[in-house]
Amino acid sequence: MIDPLAEVVTLLQPRIRFSKVVSSAGPWRVRRSHEGQPFYCVVLEGASLLTTEGREPLSLRQGDFVLIPESHAFSMSSLKPPPAAALDAAPQALPNGEFRFGPPDSPTEAVLLIGHCAFDSPDAALLVSLLPRLIHVRGEQRLSTLVQLVGEESRARRPGREVVLAHLLEVLLIEALRSSAVTAATPGLLRGLADERLALALRRMHEQMTAPWTVAQLAKEAALSRSAFFERFSRAVGVAPMEYLLRWRMAKAKNLLRRREGNVAAVAERVGYGSASAFSVAFTRHVGMSPTRYALTPPPAPPA
Repeated sequence: MIDPLAEVVTLLQPRIRFSKVVSSAGPWRVRRSHEGQPFYCVVLEGASLLTTEGREPLSLRQGDFVLIPESHAFSMSSLKPPPAAALDAAPQALPNGEFRFGPPDSPTEAVLLIGHCAFDSPDAALLVSLLPRLIHVRGEQRLSTLVQLVGEESRARRPGREVVLAHLLEVLLIEALRSSAVTAATPGLLRGLADERLALALRRMHEQMTAPWTVAQLAKEAALSRSAFFERFSRAVGVAPMEYLLRWRMAKAKNLLRRREGNVAAVAERVGYGSASAFSVAFTRHVGMSPTRYALTPPPAPPA
């Protein structure tokens, strides 16, 4: 059985590109605007406050993990932040490689591991659009174990620290996505997978991508009427069923073309098109260039 979430994560090609340990004492706040850069935070000790556009402030506590797959303007602060008019203080670099908000000799109130990850997929924007805008995981035992390991490794100065930490954080990221599939509240693939009926249809689309699916056939897989399925799928996933299938076929096609796994006709067959010409028309309309040209165009360099 093909797991749609596993396929999306595999195609995303997540990697950790930056991380740092930040401790704090007293009131503090930092505001950032990292357009398009996925942001994550692991609360190793204490608590803090995360504020993102269009949402109520989110109180984070020890063991929590937060991922913003497509980061926009946000702020992090102590639970009682400084006055709105107060200037945000820059953290001080400590000799041990950590960063500090507030006096270094004051009792530590919170310790965070924060940073950015990157999605190296050539179709990352499309895949990220299938994820919630904010992923917050709390109270998961497996995730708590990973957080503990990340905390220990982030403070250790052992050989290979950066490599081990990067792999741990990538596992943490994937585990967070998997855990969030149960409680996803915002439209996207995770919310669709949390609905037992829709999950059946999503798995069929991924298992048999080459099948000539219709909304009626997918509704039958989900044991719903055609109209109920269409409305329920569109509301949960954020796009109509056939649009989701098209996006997924194009994501797979781009990956196959980049990897040079067959000519255009072979790729067309592997993603469900009966002819190379029909596939070329659909691909060109969706991507903005022909499959042949796309296969020959060097991929953009991933973020540093």
